[in-house]
Amino acid sequence: MSTHTPLPVAPAGDTRAYARRLALRHPRELTAVLVLYALAAGCGLVGPRLLGDLVEDTRDGGGAITRTALLICAFVIVQALLTHAATYAAARLGEKVLAALRERFVGDVLALPLATVERAGAGDLVTRTIRDVEVLAGCVRRAVPATMTALVTIAVTFGALVVVGPLLAFPCLIGVPVLWVAARWFFGRSREAFLRQSASYARITEGLTETVEGARTVEALGLAGRRAERTDRDIAGSYAAERHTIGLLTVFLPVIDTAYLLPVAATLVLGGLFALHGMVSLAAVTAATLYVQQLLSPVDTVLYCLGDLQAGAASLARLRGVHRASGPGADAPTTAAPRHRGLALRGVRYAYRDGRDVLRGIDLEIEPGERLAVVGPSGAGKSTLGRLLAGIHAPRTGSVTVGGVPLTALSPDRLRGQVALVTQETYVFSGTLRENLLIVGPEAADAELERVLDAVGAREWALELGLDARVGAGGAALAPDRVQQLSLARLVLADPHTLVLDEATSLLDPRAARRLERSLAALLKGRTVIAIAHRLHTAHDADRVAVMEDGRISELGPHHELVARGGAYAALWESWHGRT
Repeated sequence: MSTHTPLPVAPAGDTRAYARRLALRHPRELTAVLVLYALAAGCGLVGPRLLGDLVEDTRDGGGAITRTALLICAFVIVQALLTHAATYAAARLGEKVLAALRERFVGDVLALPLATVERAGAGDLVTRTIRDVEVLAGCVRRAVPATMTALVTIAVTFGALVVVGPLLAFPCLIGVPVLWVAARWFFGRSREAFLRQSASYARITEGLTETVEGARTVEALGLAGRRAERTDRDIAGSYAAERHTIGLLTVFLPVIDTAYLLPVAATLVLGGLFALHGMVSLAAVTAATLYVQQLLSPVDTVLYCLGDLQAGAASLARLRGVHRASGPGADAPTTAAPRHRGLALRGVRYAYRDGRDVLRGIDLEIEPGERLAVVGPSGAGKSTLGRLLAGIHAPRTGSVTVGGVPLTALSPDRLRGQVALVTQETYVFSGTLRENLLIVGPEAADAELERVLDAVGAREWALELGLDARVGAGGAALAPDRVQQLSLARLVLADPHTLVLDEATSLLDPRAARRLERSLAALLKGRTVIAIAHRLHTAHDADRVAVMEDGRISELGPHHELVARGGAYAALWESWHGRT
């Protein structure tokens, strides 16, 4: 069973307010779109009115059929031109709004604390980044303009209906009670239904991602059947969620179809009675009937777009939820600068799950420039401690500070300038070698890039390959040790004063590991280093060694003192050398 905690979903009120802010960010363009649609709708009203007058004149023995036909054709052409201009203007506005939303979303994703991303799992974030953005883009490009056109047309047409004959507007309202009840029923259920549908896609993505990334483990342990069962359950859940949303629409749409056909029949019947009693003219009844008939198309458009609008609203709520998750962490945001480079932990406790502390009351001070090795058996909490020291996780209780300032209260940019975590996990971005370096130093000149490459022993092969050579997906493939060197070069460019090393060379072959360790020696010079030591030769050269057992620091001191003490560290050292 997955232990991931999904990213939050923004409340409906926050989502609507954000959508309004996005739309009102371009008031001129929005006004222009509405005016163009209104003018196009107004031109569409001329034809029914002219036909009504023609019917009246024909009954009285007159009627200029040719003139009426020419006028109708002229207004149809003008309406088409205005509709085209309005659609183009709406498309431009929609792309501006969509671009702003995407930029904000990317900023929110990049601002997410790494701990939040890990708790959420890859599936949730990937689904929001890909599917929810695509759904929202389709909604903005198609459903929103179509709905806007339809609503403006409905408003203008109903206004014209009132002008033609106020009495004839009442039959048009006969469907409103049905529409109101059906809409309340649908919208009261649809938001949660569409959110469940989007969440079901996230579960499918999460399950498939875990299976693909752990393919070797799945094969080695014979877990293929269980993983297939997990996928089947996720697909069944998604099927049920989609069936529920479609079920809502299959109830809602037929009721609405009936509701908006009623006004046409009512206008004909009541309009005929009004005309027989001399309360309205035949021209007014004809025009009103045509207006009501003309309302069917935009109402039908609104109904057709309801599903897309609800799906888009659900996707926007999920994207907006990423913004809520990227807010401040456990500590309040601060503008205070660290007074010095020393790290301090006071009464630190941390748990991945409630009631199961992994770290239990850690107190530790690390002086600037000190090299501290953290050792201990597997599961003692070494890597967790490293992640707290790097500011990735916030302690459940206690504090982790740099220069007296809580790490989690620093902005991401300032935090990474203070402390950086180096692991065996590396990544080469698709692009040039230069672009991979400039990620952390956009203003750096080539001479500076060559300097940092030289600092990690990568200058020779990097210049031979060329700074403009493409690497990553679709580019040159780099050996694992070169990928790690590239990651270290980024760190040199970022220039943090403290590095937390969690066995950055553990996945490399011995020769590549030795080359990389020589590169690390240049990088570590003059910096504070906390080395999570799974291999004890790292601890031998450290200034101090912290021994962790069961989430606590049981011993702390220089290597030779701990060996002489004959405690837990001495036992580990003897065992590592095969003497026990």
